[in-house]
Amino acid sequence: MSTSATPDRFTLPDFPWDSLAGHAAQARSHQGGVVDLSVGTPVDEVDGKLQAALNSVAGIPGYPTTHGTAELREAAVGAMARRFGVTGLDPAAVLPTIGSKELVAWLPTLLGLRPGDVVALPELAYPTYEVGARLAGAEVVRLADGQAPPPGTKLVWLNSPSNPTGRVLPAGQLAEAVRAARAVGAVVASDECYLSLGWDAQPVSALHPEVRDGGLDGLLAVHSLSKSSSLAGYRAGFLTGDPVLVARLLEIRKHAGMMVPRPVQAAVTAALADDEHVARQRERYRARREVLLPALKAAGFTVEHSTAGLYLWSTRGEDAWDTVSWLARRGILVAPGTFYGPGGGKHVRVALTASDERVAAAAERLQS
Repeated sequence: MSTSATPDRFTLPDFPWDSLAGHAAQARSHQGGVVDLSVGTPVDEVDGKLQAALNSVAGIPGYPTTHGTAELREAAVGAMARRFGVTGLDPAAVLPTIGSKELVAWLPTLLGLRPGDVVALPELAYPTYEVGARLAGAEVVRLADGQAPPPGTKLVWLNSPSNPTGRVLPAGQLAEAVRAARAVGAVVASDECYLSLGWDAQPVSALHPEVRDGGLDGLLAVHSLSKSSSLAGYRAGFLTGDPVLVARLLEIRKHAGMMVPRPVQAAVTAALADDEHVARQRERYRARREVLLPALKAAGFTVEHSTAGLYLWSTRGEDAWDTVSWLARRGILVAPGTFYGPGGGKHVRVALTASDERVAAAAERLQS
């Protein structure tokens, strides 16, 4: 377990992607153009049904509600049951969010965390978990596999499938993490943005009956439609779980004006009600994975975990920045594992979010 105290609640780390600028310029100079596999930005067009839903309420002039429409909340409950086997959710305990990143960044503050409180993260984790803790003035602890959070922990982040590693935690391991968090009185926030993208393993929600041990108390699940529905540009997500916690967050978000635009709410409702477009998008990513994964292995990379999600956690056994440079010379831009924690020093995160043509170009360049 590693701990880092926060020196100042507004002293934030440098924005990690800024440090890629030099390598990005090198990759762009490749005669065949850059293949950007770094950020994980969707490239596929938004499904026509979702565009139509967005346009259908574009003429409504009034303010949207922070709680979202009843139709959106019902659609979220239905999608959680159909897609992930999560039953027993209360539609009132669904809260639309402006994408998932803003919720991740502000959740510790919205939950009332303060200096001296602890936020527990996975050893390798989405950087915004730490940013959120710092904004609240809290301390950060990175937990090794199976390690219980220490006393004073108020929030525990779970992330399966993982960003960056694509690792899937089985239901039993998730259940143990939930029990350990409850034992110290911590809220569990499960980041489930990649839950629909299982490949060699089937991800499970922290809200699933096999994990939650009866009740939803102290449990929150964060969902995004950026990847599953290509709605990154819409900033579309939602939070659900413990009705008491969601009600508390709703009241604060009302005061703060944290509301999802009404047209986006309509698009989210349509996306949650329709599984066909999710299946089509999943197939696109599966096909790209089947091109890129063997190409990396043939080029001498070891790909670890990566059994779900949109990233291939890859290593050449050298410093991550050396690998970033090696790939940039071939016009391929990736993210160094150091963005995600000290344990990522010899890995890079390779995203599947590029067009078929760009993924094929990357596979060809890897053999050079």
